[in-house]
Amino acid sequence: MAGGAVGDGVIVDVSRLKSLHINAAAKLAVVGPGITRAALDHAARRAGLWFPVDPSSGAFCSLGGMAATNAAGPRSLKHGPMRAWVEELACVFADGTSARVRRATPPDAGVPVLGRFATQATALRERAAHLPRLAVRKDSSGYGWRDFAASGELVDLLVGSEGSLAVFTEITLRLAPAPNATATVLAAFATLESAVQGAAIARDAGAAACELLDRTFLDVAAVERPLPVDGASEAVLLIELDADDDHAANLAASSLGSALQSLGPTSVQLGLDDESADSLWSLRYAVSPILQRLPATTQSMQFIEDCAVPPDALPTFVRSLRAALDRHHRRGVIFGHAGDAHVHVNPLVDITQPDWRETIASLLDEVVDLTAKFGGTLAGEHGDGRLRTPLLSRVRHADELALARDLKEIFDPEGRMNPGVKVPLANQTPLGDIKYDPDLPPLPNAARRALDRVAAERAYDRNRLELLDEAN
Repeated sequence: MAGGAVGDGVIVDVSRLKSLHINAAAKLAVVGPGITRAALDHAARRAGLWFPVDPSSGAFCSLGGMAATNAAGPRSLKHGPMRAWVEELACVFADGTSARVRRATPPDAGVPVLGRFATQATALRERAAHLPRLAVRKDSSGYGWRDFAASGELVDLLVGSEGSLAVFTEITLRLAPAPNATATVLAAFATLESAVQGAAIARDAGAAACELLDRTFLDVAAVERPLPVDGASEAVLLIELDADDDHAANLAASSLGSALQSLGPTSVQLGLDDESADSLWSLRYAVSPILQRLPATTQSMQFIEDCAVPPDALPTFVRSLRAALDRHHRRGVIFGHAGDAHVHVNPLVDITQPDWRETIASLLDEVVDLTAKFGGTLAGEHGDGRLRTPLLSRVRHADELALARDLKEIFDPEGRMNPGVKVPLANQTPLGDIKYDPDLPPLPNAARRALDRVAAERAYDRNRLELLDEAN
């Protein structure tokens, strides 16, 4: 999402590493990094288990990528992001050595990289403990210093490191008992403030997910379908609750619906069976097909799409995002994870306009300032990549940036591992080559056909070299 797996140099494709073993008794899964989240969850559910970390791209996102970015998704509200679910990582380091790093086990000091880390681990942890804490509920920006300060576990630094410290060749994950039943609540509100209050009520009620659909999202969705909410609604919450059985799930949904009525919503609807719940959730996925059918000259560019702020700041932050889009004469779609105050923004950019690059650079600059002003993070779940790494000095404390440089020096002193990600390079800028730029040199025909097929068929889980062979 943020350009973490592109750039000059050797690109490693691990999509063929698809080993998968479920240990139902221990509630563990041992997977290759190329296994998709959907494949893991399908196997786990056959054993009465599930993997709760579920990005909306779960049908095709890989477990390796999820571990690399500390991925999350809507159900992180209850179950947390990727880091907490990783027990062990098989790693290859910059010097070519390899080792397994597991929780509650000291790193193998006989491996040079891990020996260097062991000598400095205590000092690093003490420094991490003194970093300022962000008042956000989700964060995949920078390294996992706050979790490392609490645990002392190297796994917590490796998860979310985006390939800048090691390549993961196998991952051991904890699994959870599968929920037996779910129910859905859709609540529409006349103001963002009421919606945020509703998200707090849902969070306190133990909701598994609480999604925000902003007015900008509803306006686009209404292009092709009648909305199931009042047209004057400024925001919609989609909330999921899970429980041991249908009765408990339905009771929880009904109770939450009643509690939300105290906020004066424009409507509250319950989905107490699979059909009605699917109908309510279909609104959440209504916009993507519309955006995919935009004219080729108008692109949904995701360059400010992952900010998270303190929950109380969410209404003002969303309104500020709308105002920034208006000032730059850009439409945009805003949605996200209300329970975590985590916002996705898709500005719509006309690449035929001669100043489109200057416009997105200015808009990105303004949103970075906004995020810093509200004490937020630039990346709630998608990582820094080459897009956000050069901007970290504007939102993170200098001590944290110094810690990151020291950690990089321990693991990768020659800067071989994903340079320009997590630790910026000299004179690095956030917006380099952008794939939508009509002035870029054209790709070879076979590569263009393969990538067009990826986009058209959502074939993101397919091995790229196989697709290239087929295109030839």
